[in-house]
Amino acid sequence: MNKIALTALIALPLAACNSNTAPGNDREAQLDPPATAAPIEDAASALANVDPGLMLPGTMNDADLAALGAGQACQFRLTEVAFPSFVYDGDGGGAIKINGKLIPVTADGPGSYSNGELRIRTRMLDDEGDAGLQMQEMIVVGPRMKDEFGFWGYTTCPAGGA
Repeated sequence: MNKIALTALIALPLAACNSNTAPGNDREAQLDPPATAAPIEDAASALANVDPGLMLPGTMNDADLAALGAGQACQFRLTEVAFPSFVYDGDGGGAIKINGKLIPVTADGPGSYSNGELRIRTRMLDDEGDAGLQMQEMIVVGPRMKDEFGFWGYTTCPAGGA
């Protein structure tokens, strides 16, 4: 009997430490702080110290979209259920998230955007995903890159979008 009591006494402090505090794991959403927007920077400063092989698009959150005023913009998503990586509108503007920074771009022509040495091309594809979203190709060429990065994803354009 003493062995059982001793074992329980030893295990009690360990049980108190058993909590998973990592974001997204068994936590209530209202307990986590709201997401903050990434800084908005010019391509030259945002990509100055980034290895060209790591200039991959990131995923924007709701705070990023609000900071860009892109709530009604067209969105390029890497999957049909993801947040966007690139947003663009019919007024010739857009933004991409690379290296944790939002980089605004301007249209150079249909499906072509740039900011300094950063170039982005988009092209609609003749296919759609399982959820019915139109497939789109996005090609990114950054400063000091020897090769371009190409991505196939999906686009959404709300009514009145580009």
